Amino acid sequence: MAVNISAADHHARAPARSGQLRRKLQDPTLQGLMLLAPAVLVYAVFAFYPMIDVIQFSFMKWNGLNADKQWVGLDNYRYVLAVDPVFWVAFRNTLIWTALSVIFPPLIGFGLALGLNQNIPGRSPLRALFYMPVIIAPIAVATMWRWMFDPFFGLFNSLLTTAGWTNLIQDWLGDRNVALYSVFIGYVWEVAGFSMVLFLAGLQGVSQTLIEAARIDGAGRFQVFRYVTLPALRPTVTIVLILSLINSLKAFDIVYGMTGGGPAQSTQMLAMWAYTQAMQLGDFGRGSAISVVLLLITVVIVVPYLRWTLKRHEAYQ
Repeated sequence: MAVNISAADHHARAPARSGQLRRKLQDPTLQGLMLLAPAVLVYAVFAFYPMIDVIQFSFMKWNGLNADKQWVGLDNYRYVLAVDPVFWVAFRNTLIWTALSVIFPPLIGFGLALGLNQNIPGRSPLRALFYMPVIIAPIAVATMWRWMFDPFFGLFNSLLTTAGWTNLIQDWLGDRNVALYSVFIGYVWEVAGFSMVLFLAGLQGVSQTLIEAARIDGAGRFQVFRYVTLPALRPTVTIVLILSLINSLKAFDIVYGMTGGGPAQSTQMLAMWAYTQAMQLGDFGRGSAISVVLLLITVVIVVPYLRWTLKRHEAYQ
């Protein structure tokens, strides 16, 4: 009799446990964690673990080939910050590049988004056309712009010759005074379409009800843009500026493809100098130290700006 009661009790509890499990699986928090788990795992394996590895290598002397790694403490950082003459040149170039990157590509992308958000003929093909440089391989972009800047057969000098402005002809990538800005022009062409797409998404999310209400109240086009459209775009502006900032700090491929850091290190960037130290000069310790410094610069710039923008966003709620 006791056995029968125990079996019946077991069968009665089974549906209860099944119902509890079903309710737990329907919990939004648990569902969110389950959906995030694969992405978090991939990020941990391919991003977080290598980052920890680079930090560890920055305290070692290692050529990347031998099994022996010599612990040197802060010697790599002392060399990079106090002895290496190229580091501060790359640091200055990176700051200039970053300052230009958070101004011109977002502004150009914003202007393109405003124009392509209007009901104009061929709007969809134009959107695809302006976004196309984003999906082209960066090394292909670098090769194309390197040809256009060629001092003898390039497009720009040919146009200047045709126009009779021969006094403006110069070696765009060979003159250390203009090489960095010449490369930056190609970079703007490559990335402006990305900002355009983000701003287009933001513009299409602006409430048409608010726009119509402002127009009924007598607001002109500029007033609608200033008091309705721009406030609604604050989250988009924050995202665009942060992504532009991060991408500019790790600029590598287009600079490497167009100038390789020359002439005379005038286009050298921190990310490329870290690569050069590790992969070409065989000093993974110093290359890792430069990478860690670049990471710290990114954190110091991005985190305070992000916190400031979030506080402003909360204040406007």
